[in-house]
Amino acid sequence: MANNNTKTTNGFWASKKRADRITKIVVTILLFLGAVAMMLPVVWMLSTSFKTRADIFAVPPIWIPDPLHVENYPNAWNLVDPNTGRAMFGQDSWQFFGVTIDGVNFTTYLVNTLVISISAALGTTLSAALVAFAFARLRFPGREVLWYLCLATMMVPAQVTMIPQFILFKSVGWYDTFWPLIVPAWLGGGAYYIFLLRQFFMTIPYEMDEAAKIDGCSNFEVFWRILLPLCKPALTTVAVFSFVANWNDFLNPLIYLDSNSKKTLALGLTNFVSLYGQDYHLLMAASLIISIPIAIMFLAGQRYFIQGIATTGLK
Repeated sequence: MANNNTKTTNGFWASKKRADRITKIVVTILLFLGAVAMMLPVVWMLSTSFKTRADIFAVPPIWIPDPLHVENYPNAWNLVDPNTGRAMFGQDSWQFFGVTIDGVNFTTYLVNTLVISISAALGTTLSAALVAFAFARLRFPGREVLWYLCLATMMVPAQVTMIPQFILFKSVGWYDTFWPLIVPAWLGGGAYYIFLLRQFFMTIPYEMDEAAKIDGCSNFEVFWRILLPLCKPALTTVAVFSFVANWNDFLNPLIYLDSNSKKTLALGLTNFVSLYGQDYHLLMAASLIISIPIAIMFLAGQRYFIQGIATTGLK
């Protein structure tokens, strides 16, 4: 009897087509369950953002509130005190390109964050690409030593250079300005981004450089006209990483920005939590709004982003 069961089992799994189908079904189910588990906090945040304070602590939990309190979003965005109906920082003002605007809210923080994130992402991508091109395609004395020194900087904790950098930027009058958050991105881009782009440059045949030089191109023209168009996946990856890092950065703006009108979204959300931390529905509404640009950027560059991660470093 046992032998018959063994033969039946072996016969069932002997079909490779059947085994592959069952494996695919099991993997699909596991991936679906994992996706549900990962999306559950986002769904709860979305649900909470439309509730009142009483609905948040209801038992059993209310997933779809009735009615939907859409006013939570403008109240959270404008930093309106739900108890008094007044703006939290309504007496402050801020300047943007010489124009003075009364009232500080999340629009102020959004503009500040966009200026910092976009400027830093552009600087990181361009400067890291230039440095990576030099390490990958040019031959000069001490190249290998400089390359290993560049990689070694990744092992230096940020806390080690934090105080010297603060003293430097304050001595040149950059405290409470955006410059300490933008200028360093234009001075090399960081060892990690340089490494990523260098590995991608090395996958491109060197014969393309030689052919371009025969046609009269300089090194910069080879970089700008030949290699950069071929490196869109890697460049998009660096740009996305840099933008997200600056968008979510909390420590550096906390150190260098003092005026409330110059703070970023991360600092503004912290102010909101510290003043009205019990209004979880407003907190979830503000958090969801802040997360939307990151999701849109990832979806817009998803094809290049995934391709850059998958092909970087492969010969």
